[in-house]
Formats: sequence, structure tokens, C-alpha cells
Amino acid sequence: MSFPFFTESGSTELSGLFVEKPPQSLVAVTGMDLIIIAKVDSTTLTRKPTMKWLKGKWLDLGSKAGKHMQFKETYDRNTKIYTYEMKIIKAVAGDSGGYRCEVTAKDKCDSAPCQVVRLVSLTLCALYLRTHRDAGEDDGDLDFSALYQARDEVVKEEPPIDVWELLKSAHPSEYEKIAFDHGITDLRGMLKRLKKMKVVEPKHSEAFLKRLESCYSVEKGKKIVLRCEVMDPDVQVKWLKNGQEIKPSAKYVMEAVGNVRTLTLNRTTLADDAAYECVVGEDKCFTEVFVKEPPVTITKLMDDYHVVVGERVEFEIEVSEEGAHVMWSDVELQKDSTNHRIKKDGKKHTLIIQEATLADIGMYHAWTNGGHTKGELEVEEKQLEVLQDIADLTVKATDQALFKCEVSDDKVTGKWFKDGVEVLPSERIKMTHIGRFHRLLIEDVKPEDAGDYTFVPDGYALSISAKLNFLEIKVDYVPRQDPPKIHLDTTGNMVSQNTIIVVAGNKLRLDVEITGEPAPTVVWSKGDKVSQEEKTEGRVRVEARKDLSCFVIEGAEREDEGNYTICVTNPAGEDKAMLFVKIVDVPDPPENVRCLSVGEDCATMMWDPPVFDGGAPLKGYLMERKKKGSSRWTKLNFDVYESNSYEAKRMIEGVMYEMRVFAINSIGMSQPSLTSKPFMPIAPTSEPIRLTVHDVTDSTCTLKWLAPEKIGAGGMDGYVIEYCKEGDTEWVVANQELCERQGYVVRGLPVGEKINFRVKAVNIAGQSPPAVLSQPVTIREIMEYPKIRLPRELRTKYIRRVGEKINLTIPFQGKPRPVAIWYKDGEPIDPKMVNVRNSNVDSILFIREAERAHSGTYELVLQIENMEDRASIVLRIVDKPGPPMKLRVTDVWGFNAALEWAPPKDDGNCDITGYTIQKADMKTKEWFTVYDHNRRTNCTASDLVMGNEYMFRAFSENLCGLSEEACLSKNTAVIAKTGVYLEHKRSPYKEKEITCVPKFTQPLVDRSVVAGYSTAISCAVKGFPKPKIVWMKNKMIIGEDPKYLMRNYQGVLTLNIRKPGTFDGGKYSCMAVNELGKDEVECKVDVRTNQDLKF
Repeated sequence: MSFPFFTESGSTELSGLFVEKPPQSLVAVTGMDLIIIAKVDSTTLTRKPTMKWLKGKWLDLGSKAGKHMQFKETYDRNTKIYTYEMKIIKAVAGDSGGYRCEVTAKDKCDSAPCQVVRLVSLTLCALYLRTHRDAGEDDGDLDFSALYQARDEVVKEEPPIDVWELLKSAHPSEYEKIAFDHGITDLRGMLKRLKKMKVVEPKHSEAFLKRLESCYSVEKGKKIVLRCEVMDPDVQVKWLKNGQEIKPSAKYVMEAVGNVRTLTLNRTTLADDAAYECVVGEDKCFTEVFVKEPPVTITKLMDDYHVVVGERVEFEIEVSEEGAHVMWSDVELQKDSTNHRIKKDGKKHTLIIQEATLADIGMYHAWTNGGHTKGELEVEEKQLEVLQDIADLTVKATDQALFKCEVSDDKVTGKWFKDGVEVLPSERIKMTHIGRFHRLLIEDVKPEDAGDYTFVPDGYALSISAKLNFLEIKVDYVPRQDPPKIHLDTTGNMVSQNTIIVVAGNKLRLDVEITGEPAPTVVWSKGDKVSQEEKTEGRVRVEARKDLSCFVIEGAEREDEGNYTICVTNPAGEDKAMLFVKIVDVPDPPENVRCLSVGEDCATMMWDPPVFDGGAPLKGYLMERKKKGSSRWTKLNFDVYESNSYEAKRMIEGVMYEMRVFAINSIGMSQPSLTSKPFMPIAPTSEPIRLTVHDVTDSTCTLKWLAPEKIGAGGMDGYVIEYCKEGDTEWVVANQELCERQGYVVRGLPVGEKINFRVKAVNIAGQSPPAVLSQPVTIREIMEYPKIRLPRELRTKYIRRVGEKINLTIPFQGKPRPVAIWYKDGEPIDPKMVNVRNSNVDSILFIREAERAHSGTYELVLQIENMEDRASIVLRIVDKPGPPMKLRVTDVWGFNAALEWAPPKDDGNCDITGYTIQKADMKTKEWFTVYDHNRRTNCTASDLVMGNEYMFRAFSENLCGLSEEACLSKNTAVIAKTGVYLEHKRSPYKEKEITCVPKFTQPLVDRSVVAGYSTAISCAVKGFPKPKIVWMKNKMIIGEDPKYLMRNYQGVLTLNIRKPGTFDGGKYSCMAVNELGKDEVECKVDVRTNQDLKF
């Protein structure tokens, strides 16, 4: 009698990954085995889950496996459920307590507690059974509460004690005692966890100003710089990697600039993922470098397979990098299986299934850290087909008997039986297997060889039988004069009287018994062609034996089919017999394989039957398809398909496919047909959306819509618009050609009728479902008041230059179509000067080359019956002005001359903006500008040269520029010589003192920047002699660090910080020094991370 355990709680509640959780409370029997079971469903998991059994809060029981504690794991492939079992052998009092099972699978986890409350002795169990001996089997679970009632009253539950808080506050000498009191046996594990829990305060370093960051992260192949600052700028440091000193090389570059020490790792690899140390004397600082691999993409996707049982399957993919990790679905469960194997060859990864079984059916997945692909495996059971049956034989003594059959699979082996007893090979009996043919050859046939012979293929419930008849020859006395006689054997290959069927390629040997005395002469002929007698060589020959004439055809061909005649003659007479030899063969391949129609993932194929059926009725066809450019054909059917049209399914939209067909008759399978033209499974688009009516007139209706939401690989060719009257069912196509725009005007509609409209999208796959208006549209124009929408730039004076092109578009609205009339200065416009084009929605005023005569006020009048709207446009055409008038010199004094003139007669149809005045010496007559853009009609020319005579000219200027001609002055200005020479007295030169102590005129400003984004801080300084500039961070000179770029442009100082990190924050200062003194400014730079920005 055994008592594994007793459950105190009710049914376990299911949640998370567990299908079955352990009971929350158990009562075990001392000395008996205790079993705890948990079940996990892996249907939704991508990898095998990991199970841990724990006792208490942290003790992992996996290290305790042995004689006392055992763990078991099983997997059901049908239900995909893992069963985990923990077995405690002969439970003792120390096994009571809290247990927990934790299951993790990638990003999912779940746990279930189990409490072993108390251990019951076997004596108590026996006592309970004695007191309940007369109870039935259905009295319920065992209840020990009465036996423990007194004990439960005495024992009081104490509040739980946190062992770790107790250990953290205790002296190390008390650790062993505390562990013993609380049942902790793994002292080493306890000390490791306690060490991690204690927070070690960082020691103040006297050798480092700034330590290395706690960790660095870099992508594989990139460069990373480890940087720290030391107190002594002359101290030597050592760099260690995983405790080993690093030597300088092209990969590891060590630099010392002032107080900064850097280690640069070039072209990082996964081997650089390690712990690094910087050692100064006995002090050191630590960091870790994490190298991230770039995502590995899948460059060649997985193909689908359709095979039969026993065939080899290879799921092959290619990834972007060699040596990349690829995870295959469900392969982890089959690592011990010899039928599944994973092969890696450079970038190629292959999952190989040596012999496919029905259990391998399903979807196979492959994952990388940057991609995913899948392929489906379909496995069909083997079906063996007998292509050529065994024929019954009748042979005579000492002759040869040959049984031959052909099956569809050339790998199938088998055994021969005679009357149920296996036939074993010997010198006289030989068995051969070549390709699909199995032969049994019996030499020197004897009477005991007669019987039923059967061939049984291995692994199939199939047998092929035939009978061997032994022909006994009785020799009777024959008179010497006996007319010849032909004795034909109608058994064997003869399907009807005198008809023999031979499979193409097989050997035909026809032994005809002939009697007659004297021995008759034998002649074989095919139609009118006579074969040579006694011809023992060649493919078709006649062999003569005693009382026999053997007609042999080696490797029968289609041309050998026909009527054969044997004629035997002797002096006593003659005899004739006619035989018809029918040659049967595999059929010719089907012809004209073509695609009739395609769908989103299917295509309908059709082909013509073969020209020659092989002489036997066709049984059906086998189809194969492949992707264009691929060499792997996939079977579409395993059972013979009788029709000559087939719908291929489960294809990928937008991928080009090719297809071929095999014909099958009772002899075998033909060669494949010619490959069909490539075709692509595509589907029509979805229906257009948001079909609305934009405008309606007495005979037209304008429709607008949006493109379909789903277009697919077939693209979009255009739209078809259809309409019908309300109540009718016949739809009329409105557009003869496809409409490429998303709008159309349906014309020629009857006035007052209610019309339904619909629109279909069209692509290479056909028409989409229609988009239909929710209600019919009444064809009747709606009256709308005329309204001119004058553009904003035309509401003021519109100015253009002479010769420019003018194109004014004035939009308007109104129904029915308004009549637009243009007026200029109250008169109708002259069509020879101005062109006007009107449409339904706007009017265009067009002037090819503007002239001054085109200036004026243009008015557009829009009329609908007795309603109208007006809008005016002021158009001004401007040109260059004429020259000024009456330019003269009014006064001359000293070195100056006063000029006056009158405005030009022609201002160019716009305001004069100024004048340009020029002077010329009468000697050189070279013109020099005195004034530009002079707005007044007078000016004074100064700085004239004494003794010279000057003439002047003036140009007028407006919006178009200067006048083409100038107005010359009517008189000249003569600067007379006075005889007095002026002497310039220079004041004594006094050198100015410009030396200056450095002083910052613009200080540095505190900045807050985002990590990873370059920034700059600036200030301005003055001083002479030019001061020397020193940039510092945290009072340490920056130096030639490539991370910083320092600039000085005319006293403006800029420090650029390239892509700062959190370690680049701090106080930055700039000091300017020259021989007279120094000055310094500083600011604080705060670097924020993305996490800081979120808060």
C-alpha cells in the first residue's frame, strides 16, 4: 500500500503557460515517494520552454538531483504539451516547506507555488485505515485533520522571517548558525547572493579625476574610445583586457593628452566584448564593452515542399553574413533524431529531413535577429502502381521461363514466391532488379517448376501473380508424308485470338510449333515484306529450331506494329497463320499547356491531350509547377487527374510561375510537356471608394471617386463607368476607353430621369467589384447665382512692362453655364488686340505682347438670364521714360556748379523715380556719374577741377529703368584759375597707445544639450598683444582632443563639442593670457539623455 500525497486545497486555477499546475497544498507520507506534476502548453511558443524547480525563495533544486530527488520531462508531439515531474524518494521531515516551479520561454514566464504542509507517518495512515475499514471506496479523500487537531491547537504560526535582512545585519561569524537555523544547505550560493545584495560604496580615487564609464556599447565593425582622466598628467597607465595587458597596435591605439588617457578600439569584433581596466599604480578603474551585432537578414527565402513518404527534404535559406546564428522551429526538440540535421555552409543554412514521414507535415520557420521566413512541407503516402503485370507462361522442358513486371518506383525491392514459398536464387534460378523492372529467370525448365509465381514488393500490401504451365511433348509415330501444321499457343501475351501486345522497348519472342514430314520450310512476312528465313542476327530476326520457328523482335518499336504471316510448306502441302503484333508505349507528352485565368493565389490551366496515346487508353495526368528562374519543380497532384484542365492553388500573388504536364496510361508516364508561358497569380483590385456626384446638368453628370484601398500586384489600368435607369437591370458603359483619372463626366443623359451610377476598377486580372451610389441621381441642372472669384493680385492696379505676355485667369461659378463678356473702358474689347477664352469655370484674358495702348480698365460681366455679376481690373502697361527737358547750368562758384532741368514729356506711363546726372571734361569728353537716383529737378556738381570746362547730361528713371536718351546741358561750366595756391598743413602725428589687458566682452552662457547632438559654446575677447586662448573642462586643459574643435575669428571664440555624451557634461572655462595679464570666463554644460527627455 502506498500513499503518494494528499491534496488539502481544491482544484488548481489555470493561468499563463500552465495547462496543469501542482496542487497548492500537499500532505505526504513519511518514507513514501512524493510526486509533483506540472504541464505546459507550447502551442504558442517559438522555442522550448525552460523549467526550474525551487524550494523557498531562491534554492534551485536542479543541483540536488540524485537518489533522493529526481526530475523528469516528457513531450507529447500530438498535443504539444510538456509534462514536468519532480519526484522525492522516501520523503523525510526535512522535505516539508514551500516549493515553486517557474517556466520561461523567450519573453513569457509563469510560476506556480506548492506547499508541502506536513508529513504524515505511515502509522497514522494505518490507524486511519483501521478506523475506516468498513468504509466504501467512494468515501472521498483521506482526512487527517482529527489526528492533528491537538497539535494544531498548540502550534501557532509565526510571522515569516526575511533571512536576507537577518544576514545583512549579522556578523560574518554568525552566517553558519543562521543558515543552519533556517535550513539553508548551500552556503557558497548564499554567500554569493549576499555579496551581490550588499551595496559597496565607491572609494574616492586619488589617482583618477574621472573614471571610465560603467559600460560602453558599440556596433560590430565600428570604432569606440575608452576615456578617463588622471590626476598626474605625466603618469603612465596600463590597459588590461579580461586581466591581460594590451599592447599598442593598429587595433588598439593608446593616447595620452594632458590628463586625459584614451584607448581606441578600431574595427570592433565580437572578441572585443570584454571587461577593460585602466591601471595607475595600485589604483584601477573598470568598464565593460558590449559589441552589438548588426541585424542578419535573410537574402534567400524558404521554398515549399510537396513530397511522398521516404523522400529527402532540404529547406535551404541564405543569410547576409557568414557564421550568423539561425534558429529553426521545432528542431531543438529533435536534436537527438537522426532523421533531422542542420547543415551550415558559409551563408547557406539547410534543414535536412533524411526521410520524410507523415509526422513531419507542417510549417517550418527560420529566424535570425533581423528576419524570418517559413516554408510548408506536405507529405503524401506512397502509392505503388503496377505499370506492367506478369504474364502467364507455357514452356516446354529444357526451355527458359522469364517472368517480368514493372512498378512505378525504381527504389522498391521485393521477393518472389512459388505457391506461397519464397524462391531462392540458384544456378538455374536468377532474380534481377534493374530500375523499375523486376525479373525472375528459370533456366532448363522442369516439370516441378510449374506453379503459381508471385512478386511481393517490400513495404506494400500488394502482390503480382502469374502461372507457369509445363508443356509435355508426346512423340507419336508420324507417317513420312505429313502435311505441315502450325500450332499457335493462344496463352501468354495474346489478349485475343492471334493478337499479341508488346510494350515498347521489351523483347518479343514468339515460339511457333510446326509439324510435318518432311520438315517444312518456314517463311515469315509483315504485310507484303518477306523476312529472311534463318536470319539469326539483327533486331528483328527468325530463329529455327527442331519443330519450332522462333520470331524475335529485340527492343520493340512503334514501327514494328502490324500483321505478321507465317507460311510453312512441304511436299505434302502448306499451312498459314496470321498474327497481329500491337506495340504499346508510354504516351506522348501533352501539348499546348496554357493558362486560362488567374486569381489572387490560383490559376486555371488547360492543355491538349497527347497526339499519340501509346496504344493504350489514357488514365490521366500529373502536373508540376515551379517559380520562374528556379529549377525545383513541385508536384501538384499524386493521384492521377483525369480532366485536361486544372486549378492550381496556394500560389503567391505577384510571383511568376511555369507549369508542365505528364500524361499517364497503363504502360507508364510520358515525358514532360513543354513548359507553359510564365504566368502570374494576380487578383482584381477592391472596389473604388467614396464615389460621389460632383456636378449635374440637364444632360451630364460629373462623378468623382478615390482609388481602391487594395490594388495588389496587378497594378491599376483604369476605371469603367456604367449607368442604368432606375428600375432597369441593364447597365450601359459610359466610357469606350478606360478612364485613368479619378473623375469622369457622363454625357448624353435624358433630362429628368433618375439614373444609377457605378464605377469599377480594371487591371490585368479583370474588373473589381463595383462602387455604387447609394441612391439614384436626378438629371436636372440646378440654378446657381453667378459669382466672380477675382484673384487677390488683380484687386489692385496690375502693372506690366511693354513687350511682356499677359495671361489673366478669372475663375467664376454659376449654373447653368454663365455668359462672360469683357469690356475695356466701357466699350467691348477689340478681339484683334486682346484674346479671350471662356470655359465652364473661368475666363482667360490673353495678350501676347503688351503695348501702351493696352492700358485701361477692363470689366468682366458674368450673366445668367437676368442675373449678373461684375468685376473690374485696372491694367497699366509701363515703358522707359523720355529724357529730361531744358538742362542748363544756372551758377558756378569755386569748384561747384548748379544745375536745373525740367521733367520729361513722356513719363513711361508711371511715376518718375529719379534722375542720373553725369559730367564730362571738354578735353577728354569721358562721362562720369555725379548723382544716381536724384529725386529733385536740380543738383550741385562739386569737386570740379580748376581750369577745366565741363558739360553735363541727365537721364530720367522710372520702374522700367533709365531713359534711352539723355538731355545735354545748353551751356557749360568753366572753373576759373584764381592764382592762389592752397597749402595743406599737416598736424603732427601722435602714435596711439593700443595695448590692452585681455578682457572678455561676451561671457560664456550655460547650456543644456541632448546627448548625441553636436553643440557649441561661444564668447568674445579683446586684448593687445593678441592673447593666447586656453579651453578647459573641469579646470583640466582640453588640448588636442579630436572630440573638440576650437576656433578664433577676430576675437570671437567658439568651442564645438561633437556628439556629446553624458560624460561630456561639466564646467567649461576659457582663459585669455598675454604679457599684460589674463581673464577667464566659465559656464556649465548639462547633457541630457533620451530617458531624461521622457520625464
